[in-house]
Amino acid sequence: MTEPILCAFSGLAASVFLALLAWLSSLHLHDASIVDPFWPCMIFAAGLAYAGCLPPSGERGILTLLLALAWALRLGGHLAWRRRAHPGEDRRYQAIRARHEPGFGFKSLYLVFGLQAVLAWCVSMPLGVAWAAHRPWHLPDLVGASLAAFGLIFEAVADAQLAAFRCNPAAAGQVMDRGLWRYSRHPNYFGEACFWWGLGMLAVSGSGWAGAWSLLSPLLMTVLLLKVSGVGLLEADLLERRGQAYRDYVARTPAFFPGRPHEGTAP
Repeated sequence: MTEPILCAFSGLAASVFLALLAWLSSLHLHDASIVDPFWPCMIFAAGLAYAGCLPPSGERGILTLLLALAWALRLGGHLAWRRRAHPGEDRRYQAIRARHEPGFGFKSLYLVFGLQAVLAWCVSMPLGVAWAAHRPWHLPDLVGASLAAFGLIFEAVADAQLAAFRCNPAAAGQVMDRGLWRYSRHPNYFGEACFWWGLGMLAVSGSGWAGAWSLLSPLLMTVLLLKVSGVGLLEADLLERRGQAYRDYVARTPAFFPGRPHEGTAP
């Protein structure tokens, strides 16, 4: 019983270590939004910690870790590129900073970076469960791996489409309603949720009901995307900045699950 607990806390230690590095960087840059590109790295670092302290895994654990690596490289690279293209602290973190001054530099250690480390650790749990599982590969594994791969590709395409749209001077002031964004207001978040539900399926497929608790990871990620830092917060900001054009987009386009635009309101 001691070994699984120690392995779990090794994952937390890995996430916290990267969070501390990010916090120190934020003090130098005066920019708490540096935490964003560190977030996927915290999750993958926890996965590496599990792999390091558990016995060697089979194909399921290796595949799960490789999928997590591809996800972390893709998302971390995308967020780092977005920071370079749009330098300065993100509006969300500016608002947090304003609410917690004076002394936000220190307060951000637990309000932003510590919280992100704990959330990353919670989300990383399927990586450890899948690595420790040794059941033979069977159909649910194929379904989980396919769902994770689909989610990874879907969110990558959505992010690339949005990035190209933002780089187009002719699109200034307009609402992105093309490509995958025609069928969902947040296709990147939908892909993200699919990815983590796929990894959760891989974990449960290899461990059975004993590992069903690892589904708390995709559930937590979905709640974060829909209710906390994702759809709800972002839509409020977009409605304020884009006004009627975004209200029209909301009226005709599904929020999360892709679907056909409402009749008579297609762009």
